[in-house]
Amino acid sequence: MLRWLLLLAMVSVASAILSVAHLPTPLLFGGLLGGLIYAVSRPRRPLQLPGRWFTVGQAVVGVLVGASVDWGSLTSLGASWAIVMVVSCFSLIVSVLAGQLLVRHGVSRVTATFSSIAGGAAGLTAVADELGADSRVVASLQYLRLLVVLVTMPLVATTVFGASSDANPLEVETHALLTDLAFALVAIVAGLVGGRLLRFPTPAIIGPLVAAALLTLVPVFDDARVPWLVASVGYALIGIQVGLKFTVESLRRIGGMLPTALLTIVITQVACAALGWVLVWTTDVSPLDAYLATNPGGIYAVLGMSAATGGDVTFVAAAQIVRLIIVLGSAPFVAAFLRRGESG
Repeated sequence: MLRWLLLLAMVSVASAILSVAHLPTPLLFGGLLGGLIYAVSRPRRPLQLPGRWFTVGQAVVGVLVGASVDWGSLTSLGASWAIVMVVSCFSLIVSVLAGQLLVRHGVSRVTATFSSIAGGAAGLTAVADELGADSRVVASLQYLRLLVVLVTMPLVATTVFGASSDANPLEVETHALLTDLAFALVAIVAGLVGGRLLRFPTPAIIGPLVAAALLTLVPVFDDARVPWLVASVGYALIGIQVGLKFTVESLRRIGGMLPTALLTIVITQVACAALGWVLVWTTDVSPLDAYLATNPGGIYAVLGMSAATGGDVTFVAAAQIVRLIIVLGSAPFVAAFLRRGESG
């Protein structure tokens, strides 16, 4: 019991620091950092989360993604949906190809792909081990990508596109707690059961994702959100599970990848920005909206930036959600294809 309390204290402190610094998903990466510190500092007293706890964490992340699906935004794409799909696929292909540079550091192609793919950091971290990737590398390098995106996005928006805060940022709406709890519970249970019965790939995350997305079509749940406490627990469970797997040797290995990882991130960002011009030439969106729509990650920060600069939040949200769904939906098949290639 004392070991678990010590781990909880480490996770709480790390999450609080990341939250104060306004870094993305502080509970996920706070759990990872706290678990990492525990695992490295006490290698002779290892801890491991029960498998069911991690399944719950995966399900919560799936519900969070599913709840973010705005059917109205997706349908509002109209004739532009095909262009957005093509651009989203090309941005993922570029990030995957750039990520193959990481293979020279001795990681598998699956790990290299999931570490560099643009979008879905939490979801990919949740399913990495299950799909044959090293979740420690995936989590570390995906978080690095998010940090680079969050730092560079406002700089590019203001210096290149002349953006300024001329509108109110996204407002946080209040929701009925009981409705939100019911929504999360039904989506988790129905998703886990349905995902296994329907034999979804990575059912613990895809099942709840589909269930949550469909539940938002039910009138009583059309404005439901995952309660903060439920989301926090889910993120923390995934972070802790990954963090507890770290060793001193794995840290050295990941540290050696950082220069190459930064190069892949730069390549992905430049390529995504270039793809944004495809949207400008083929649709009626502004250059800033196109840049934000193709920005490789940090969906909530992207939407906040779009709202604060008076952009077309609906278009940006739809484009980001399309890519997110493609990432998580295709991940099992991409992993299977890459594993076959390595074994062949």
